[in-house]
Amino acid sequence: MRAVLISGGISLLLALLGTPLFIRFLVHRQYGQFIRQDGPTAHFTKRGTPTMGGVVIILATLLGWAAASLVTGYVPSASAVLVLFLMTGLGVVGFLDDFIKISRQRSLGLSARSKIIGQGLVGVTFAVAALQFPNSNFRTPASTRISFIRDTGLDLAFAGATLGLILFVLWANFLITAWSNAVNLTDGLDGLATGASLIVFGAYVIVCVWQSNQTCQSIVSAGPRCYETRDPLDLAVVAAAITGACFGFLWWNASPAKIFMGDTGSLALGGALAGLSILSRTEILGAIIGGLFVVIVLSDVIQIGFFKMTRRRVFKMAPLHHHFELSGWGEVTIVIRFWIIAGLFVAVGVGVFYAEWVVG
Repeated sequence: MRAVLISGGISLLLALLGTPLFIRFLVHRQYGQFIRQDGPTAHFTKRGTPTMGGVVIILATLLGWAAASLVTGYVPSASAVLVLFLMTGLGVVGFLDDFIKISRQRSLGLSARSKIIGQGLVGVTFAVAALQFPNSNFRTPASTRISFIRDTGLDLAFAGATLGLILFVLWANFLITAWSNAVNLTDGLDGLATGASLIVFGAYVIVCVWQSNQTCQSIVSAGPRCYETRDPLDLAVVAAAITGACFGFLWWNASPAKIFMGDTGSLALGGALAGLSILSRTEILGAIIGGLFVVIVLSDVIQIGFFKMTRRRVFKMAPLHHHFELSGWGEVTIVIRFWIIAGLFVAVGVGVFYAEWVVG
């Protein structure tokens, strides 16, 4: 627990104190946000606001985790390194996307093909590596079995190791793409994605600490009241570092935002969420805990699908938060109410997680 507290505390301070320094650097370089012309008109006043704030979130997370490891003497585990690799790798893809937007003053950054290739390279590397590095109990960071609250009986390796690896890589990359795009779509209002991410990653601190306290000591002792997650405490330390970084960054990202996280932050946070859900064996539960992100993605899917079929729109604008903007809701009102919804989803998700353990 000491490592969890140190990780979260240091990353919070780094993000809180480091963000204004990064804002000055971006302002000096004139790296400001480009605003879409077809979006809500209230957003035009945000043009030129510094972006790429995800750099601060990533660096604060890495330094907070490293400091906790040094102070407590923990040897970095494969699980923690893999989540941080996924987070940083997708952050680099997002950084390139943001930099192209800023340098060319347009709303489009990397081409869709380039972004898919970049995300794919990072995702495939993560997925393949996650099935390596067995510990003394022969547990690897990830499993080829689909997981809900723990691994289920649905094993992707049902027809052999090779096919299982391929199917797992596809499944993992589906989750990585889905979560990174979900957080990216949510990042449309000041503080919305940052606050929601803070709540969700905070929930994963609780989940992983609980798993650590109930870890099965051997394959033989595995039962309904213990978990087979390989490195739950290390995952809790990573989740705490991300939570602290989001907490510190939110001080400057809340309305009126002094800086935006950009694709650098949203892709990184989405990747970290995917990594935590895969390695903590809570892939389906993650969709409940991060339910707000799921709802926002679904609003976009519904809008596009319904329009293609009927040439009519369900919402005034998608994603969902822009619909409420065009309906006359204030930005702060939308953000706070969406944070409440995110908290309700987290409460349900953590409640389901605990109830499953109680029932056994």
